[in-house]
Amino acid sequence: MGAVSEPIHVAAVVLRDPQGRVLTVRKRGTTRFMFPGGKPEPGEEIRETAVRETVEELGVTLDPQRLNHLGTWTTAAANEEGRQVSATVFTHPPVAVAQPRAEIEALRWIDPADRSDDLAPLLREAVLPALLTPTRAPDAPA
Repeated sequence: MGAVSEPIHVAAVVLRDPQGRVLTVRKRGTTRFMFPGGKPEPGEEIRETAVRETVEELGVTLDPQRLNHLGTWTTAAANEEGRQVSATVFTHPPVAVAQPRAEIEALRWIDPADRSDDLAPLLREAVLPALLTPTRAPDAPA
């Protein structure tokens, strides 16, 4: 029996448009859509990771004071077979998003009720259901 590896820790950001849809992104060479975000750099706080990754992937600078902690979930990793991802997920008020940058190949706005097969397990199993059935006030402290 092989050793169980540590989960991949990431920050992710839920961005909505005026119609209430959420932004998903697909990285180059992958098939699953996920939220913008990524892995922290050494010594980086998780909110800083969310802001940095959103700039790199979308060219959008988020206000760290307006990031609201939605939750932290662990699910199967979307693009690394046999691995788990532990994601700290934030919401942020709507911002203008134009074109994908860096390793992002595609953007797609989806309804939070979407459960398409090409969504990352984190979205399908955890975050999208949480967006539809909030269990705490949106501005409750993390």
